[in-house]
Amino acid sequence: MASAFAGFPKEGLAFLKSLEKNNNREWFQSRKKTFETAVKAPMEELVEAINARLVKFAPMHVTEPKKSIYRIYRDTRFSKDKTPYKTHIAANFFRAGFEKHSFPGYYCSVSPKQIEAAAGCYMPDPDQTRQIREYLLEHHEEFRAILARRSLQPLMGGLSGDPLSRTPKGMPVGHPADDLIRYKGWFLYDTRLDPSVVATPKIVDEIVKRFEAMAPLVEFLSKPLSVKRPRDPLFA
Repeated sequence: MASAFAGFPKEGLAFLKSLEKNNNREWFQSRKKTFETAVKAPMEELVEAINARLVKFAPMHVTEPKKSIYRIYRDTRFSKDKTPYKTHIAANFFRAGFEKHSFPGYYCSVSPKQIEAAAGCYMPDPDQTRQIREYLLEHHEEFRAILARRSLQPLMGGLSGDPLSRTPKGMPVGHPADDLIRYKGWFLYDTRLDPSVVATPKIVDEIVKRFEAMAPLVEFLSKPLSVKRPRDPLFA
């Protein structure tokens, strides 16, 4: 598995920057080859480079680039913004045997303006949400200790998400974990990574450094989600 990555080429970054001003099908289709060679292909290389490092601390999250990388096309069905294309390119490193967003994992995105890094459980289904909340009731101190780690705080800050205004139905009111079980998703998200590293090999180190710091969070959130999936070697 190759791990070298030189950074995104100037042509690819220029393409994404121009796409912001020309977000329409005619413009994109006439330049699709540039997207494929200068944006998508480098992103595949970046995913491979990250995969090579994930082997050491999150081997179950090594993901094939074609499955990891998100499509450039936006889903406009329920959005007021009808522009057809995203102006960034992103990847999700999900657990082997599961689908994107159905289990805690890692995420990054790249654009000329910013680099995003995130990890955790972003969109758990109702059953997974219940399982995590019940686990937090018994292990909230461990969870808080993970969030307070010195290796994590400076890089990612605090828990992200949109917590409920009240204790979820069926959960004990006034419990020490009340603030944590109000969340509908448990993840860390940050955009403070210097965008100038996009065009350099440093982008791999910067993303991986954050992923490794967030690994204990991902593993914690994975523990209560014990539903057996036949394709996951963890449960073989």
